[in-house]
Amino acid sequence: MANLPPWLILDPKLQSWLAEDIGRGDRTTQALWPAESQATWGQAELRLKQPGVIAGLPLFQRVFHLLNPDVAVQPLVEDGSTYQPGTVVAQLQGPMNALLMGERVALNLIMPLSGIATLTRAYTEQIADLPTQLVDTRKTTPGLRIFEKYATQVGGAMNHRMGLDDAVMIKDNHIVAAGGIGAAVRRIRQQIPFPLAIEVETETLEQVQQALAHQVDIIMLDNMAVEQIQAAVTLIRSASPTHAVKIEASGNITLQTIRTIAKTGIDYISTSATITQAQWLDLSLKFMA
Repeated sequence: MANLPPWLILDPKLQSWLAEDIGRGDRTTQALWPAESQATWGQAELRLKQPGVIAGLPLFQRVFHLLNPDVAVQPLVEDGSTYQPGTVVAQLQGPMNALLMGERVALNLIMPLSGIATLTRAYTEQIADLPTQLVDTRKTTPGLRIFEKYATQVGGAMNHRMGLDDAVMIKDNHIVAAGGIGAAVRRIRQQIPFPLAIEVETETLEQVQQALAHQVDIIMLDNMAVEQIQAAVTLIRSASPTHAVKIEASGNITLQTIRTIAKTGIDYISTSATITQAQWLDLSLKFMA
């Protein structure tokens, strides 16, 4: 189940985006409905204009709540389900000022997040009958990581580490700078708190053997051909038959290749594509006459 952090964490972000959009005031809305006429109410519907997976309804609701708690947003669907064009996603009613001032920010959240969830679902459906789990990466938009990773969860993926403090991942540049996998693992083990896991990014079977020799928790097979991945899986499973050492594949994962890679027997496939290549899902907010 996809979960968002508490509003204590999210509200400052939403408020800052509202402040950015409203600036010194909504010239159009406030001219039509001055402060003394805030009791003027309106009704609107959020409609889906193309097929896709909805993600971000709680955030859509919260934007309007922050502007005016009197705005009522009634979701008619759920995050995580696929819907067809014309579906009424939510109905809104409340003060016109709040409805119109919150419209753009609310749409600017639910549309890209739904796009991410939709593309993620397409990836996860390719391996739904296999034990391999799709995970995301840290290739996210600065300031939006919490939201984008929420959307991949909605689409069926699992979050990889949220930030650098979640786990140790020894990547190619770390290996070069430290003087090798062994040197990097030894130095890190002396410093990190229990029980952080250690993952090593490998590009060759020789590096896989080095990672196994130093008893790391997760071995990432980076940009390997399928034949290399299969050989690495055989090597790792032979050394760790109980699957204590987890195997992750990453690099050049596409909708066309993900299933073939998953069938090698790896535990995880990580890709940034579900976020970096996702297109906004088209939704519109229409006011009722």
